[in-house]
Amino acid sequence: MAAGKLLLYAGLSLSLCALGMLAVAICSDHWYETDARRYRERCRSFSSRRKDPGFIYIPNNSLPLRASRSRLDRWEEKMLLARNRRQLFAMSAADECSRQYNSTNMGLWSKCHRLGFDQDIEDLIRKGSIARCSYIKYHYSSATIPKNLSYNITKTIRQDEWHSLHLRRMTAGFMGMAVAIILFGWIIGMLGCCWDRGLMQYVAGLLFLMGGTFCIISLCTCVAGINFELSRYPRYIYGLPDDISHGYGWSMFCAWGGLGLSLIAGFFCTLAPSVQPIPRSTCPKSRQENGTVC
Repeated sequence: MAAGKLLLYAGLSLSLCALGMLAVAICSDHWYETDARRYRERCRSFSSRRKDPGFIYIPNNSLPLRASRSRLDRWEEKMLLARNRRQLFAMSAADECSRQYNSTNMGLWSKCHRLGFDQDIEDLIRKGSIARCSYIKYHYSSATIPKNLSYNITKTIRQDEWHSLHLRRMTAGFMGMAVAIILFGWIIGMLGCCWDRGLMQYVAGLLFLMGGTFCIISLCTCVAGINFELSRYPRYIYGLPDDISHGYGWSMFCAWGGLGLSLIAGFFCTLAPSVQPIPRSTCPKSRQENGTVC
């Protein structure tokens, strides 16, 4: 009896913690972050080069006394190959620096400039010229498609916009359903705990497992959406330069933590009724002897 109650209380407590972590993840804007400080420093150094006709700039990769590639470590060799591939098939350094990349953090509802990463952006925000955050659209808009492109590229971009929009909708929709199901399961579990009904406790555990499943779908579509945005065509419009670091923020890990807690809570609550002993009736059961009921 004590073990069943302990499992039930632990499951309800973990489900409440999972609700809190998922709510924090939904309301925060740190699912995906980019850091463009190295990119801006490279572009500043590129724009400050001498441009008079008598000066010829030779990059370090073209110098005759450069280190052999075999002596470079694995990371530097990978960066060098990626840079050479991009210069051969995509934009040059001048074209790259003509685009504006900012350090941003993104959530389910808005995309914001990161605080303290770029002093020029901070000055514009302080003056009111730009807003720190912009809302993420969950409806299709053709205004985001670049102009002056060929018909085939425009058609591809339009199809990719629809696909990216569906992934964003799935991420937000399944995350909202996961929170609603876990909350409903917690209410059912509390009622089952107060009324001592094992069936309600079992149903609460199943709801926690269902909410965790929806949370898995939401997080997988979020990761798929981010990877799809980075691999969209044409690469010189939607790709990121090598010196822009990017990755998942603490909101994503908070959502994964809520997912794990909800699954553990579902396991505890479904296990609790089977651990509790079956209540026996105090009234003796009637039995039949020699054709008569005693």
